[in-house]
Formats: sequence, C-alpha cells, structure tokens
Amino acid sequence: MKLFLFLSILIMSAHSGFAQNPEISGDAFAHTYSIVARDSITGEMAVGVQSHWFSVGSLVSWGRSGVGVVATQSFVNPAYGPKGLDLMEEGKSAKVALEELVAKDEGKAFRQVAVLDASGKAAAFTGEKCVESAMHHAGSNFSVQANMMLNDDVVPAMKLAFQEHADLPLAERVVKVLQAAEAAGGDIRGKQSAALLVVGPDKVENSWEDKKIDLRVDDHTEPLAELERLLKVARAYEFMNRGDVAMEEENVDEALKQYGKAEDLFPENLEMRYWKAIALANSGRMEEALPIFKAIFKEDDNWRTMTTRLPASGLLNVSKEQLNQIVN
Repeated sequence: MKLFLFLSILIMSAHSGFAQNPEISGDAFAHTYSIVARDSITGEMAVGVQSHWFSVGSLVSWGRSGVGVVATQSFVNPAYGPKGLDLMEEGKSAKVALEELVAKDEGKAFRQVAVLDASGKAAAFTGEKCVESAMHHAGSNFSVQANMMLNDDVVPAMKLAFQEHADLPLAERVVKVLQAAEAAGGDIRGKQSAALLVVGPDKVENSWEDKKIDLRVDDHTEPLAELERLLKVARAYEFMNRGDVAMEEENVDEALKQYGKAEDLFPENLEMRYWKAIALANSGRMEEALPIFKAIFKEDDNWRTMTTRLPASGLLNVSKEQLNQIVN
C-alpha cells in the first residue's frame, strides 16, 4: 500500500491535472517485463509477460493472427492493444502504429509499449515517467521491455536469451526469455502472474481460430514455473487433438502415434492414456488395450462407466463380448 501511495503522489505531482485526466487516472498498474516476438520460419507471433501484479495477462498481452502483437504496460492504456492491432491490420507498420498511438495519448510519459507486425518489424516506447529500472530493446523479429525492475541487467538478459534459443519453438523460446529476466533480477517487487499468447502467421476467418496458445497464470508463487508446466500440458493436448482427428479419419495408426506423444509429455494424465486404449481396442489390439483400461479403472472408476457409453456414439467399435471384457 505504501508503494501504491507513493506512486500516486509521484504521478500527481509530475502531471498537472492528473486526477481529472481519464487517460491516466483510470488506468491499472502493470509494472512488468515482457517480450513481443515472431518466429522467422513459421511466422507465428507471441507475447510473453510476467509481473508482481494480479492477472497481468488480462491487461498486457494482445495479438491477432496475420496482423501482429502488442504488449502495453507500466500504467496500462489497454486501448493500445486493440487499436494497435487495428492500425496494423489497415496495413500500417509497427513503427507507424505505435507513433500514432503515442501521439494521441496524454499519459504517454507513463506508458511502456511494444508493437510487432506480421513482417517482423518491431517498435517500442518507454515513457520518461516509467519507474526505473525501465528500458527496452527492439530488434529484428522481437522487442523486450521492462519497467520497475531490480536493476538494468534485465533487458540485456532478455535480448541475449532470445538470441541464444533460436532453435526452440516460439512459445518455448519466449518462456526462456522470461526466465532469463527473472534470473537477472526481475520485478523489484517479486513475482505473481504471467501469461503467454501465440497467434498464427495468417489471418483467420473465425475468431476462435485466432489464438494458437493462450495461457495465463493469474496468481502463483512461481508463475513462470507454472507457465512452463502449462505450456507442456498444452503441447500434450495438441497431440491429443491430432489423435482425435486421426480417429475421425479412421486412421488408427496415426491416432496411436499422436496419443503416444501426448502420453510421453503428460504420463500421469488418465485421459491421455484412456484414449490411447480406445484407439488400441478399435484397431483390434485388445491384448494391449486391456491392461491400460484396468489400470485406469483402478484409479478412477468413472472411466468404466464412460466406456459403456462410447459404443452408442460410435467412438468405441467393439463387440458386446469385447466390451464386457473391457469393463469387467
């Protein structure tokens, strides 16, 4: 509370008419470090962020497939997100979009923003009233930025991590950057929340196809460790989804391959093991399927009941005798 009071007094004394200015007075704190980035091979774009503030992902990270990504932080003006994306969708570069946004913002001295367009061009802005340590670095296909950091080492560490982990998929690369920021000192107040957003290289017709990865850790003692865990789970479910598609196409071998990859990433997950067993049963490999079913039912008998319901939906194609074998 003392810190918040101090910041309020500081801002009011530094900016005439602060209390009457809706561009500043109504905005939330999101002092933080973040990265906007693009994979030069796949064209995917991402925003990664961590902060000692509740639910940082609900304020800072914005993205649109085939258009770009935005990170808006410090004393957040959330309009920078959707408006920045709209400007880039109109064909304006990240630099031009950012310049337009900042020029119209009476509270720009308190803002920190990074914008990256679908071509990989990045632009960033750090207002003169952002709490130190505050700085940014914009390069080809990425920008890293931070404010209210413990020291000046955070942004250089983020830049180096992005360059050193070019072999990783974009989402995992972004997590490495955030981890490097934390290792260098991070937010002077500590840590609480984190988020990771990844969008695709091409515009999509349907809004629900826009986000390839959308993970948030709103309140956690180790938000980056939890974010990394969630990303691993998300990758496992990507394999599960591919397995489901293969099952729909009656390609059992491919389904088994994808379910197996999911299980390798998340072996303790009963559902992943279960659908692998279903695929085995559907392919006539009952001897392999039965021990898996037995182990799953022992841990949670609800899966036994679930199995009796699948034949009617066409998801389990076995004889009555084989179904009895499975459930009994």
